[in-house]
Amino acid sequence: MEPIPAETDQLARACVDSALKVHRALGPGLLEQVYERCLVYELGQRCIECARQFTVPIYYDGVKLDSDLRIDLLVSNQLVVEIKAVEAVLPVHRAQLLTYLKLTGHRLGLLINFNVPVIKDGIHRIAL
Repeated sequence: MEPIPAETDQLARACVDSALKVHRALGPGLLEQVYERCLVYELGQRCIECARQFTVPIYYDGVKLDSDLRIDLLVSNQLVVEIKAVEAVLPVHRAQLLTYLKLTGHRLGLLINFNVPVIKDGIHRIAL
């Protein structure tokens, strides 16, 4: 398998740095949507394009279904970011991000749980 492109890796680093800044300012204990908005703002300050609640259509057996997936953030159409504010990251959260990567064809994703005392403990990188 080919390595993750350098540009995508740089986006991931910028996203981690932005999450660190948001967490330093707000700390744990808020709703996911608050962290999501702040992270989008921080990425925008770095001139990084970011789509919030990015819609991904679901196809099953060749048929487009009525419901779509909503990815928390799609950064520069390269990096999938799933934001959590939970007591603990569970295997189902990792599986969710992995599924988003498979369905979108993107290779790198970050699962960021802001409900931790130290943000580095809440950041999980998943690559295909």
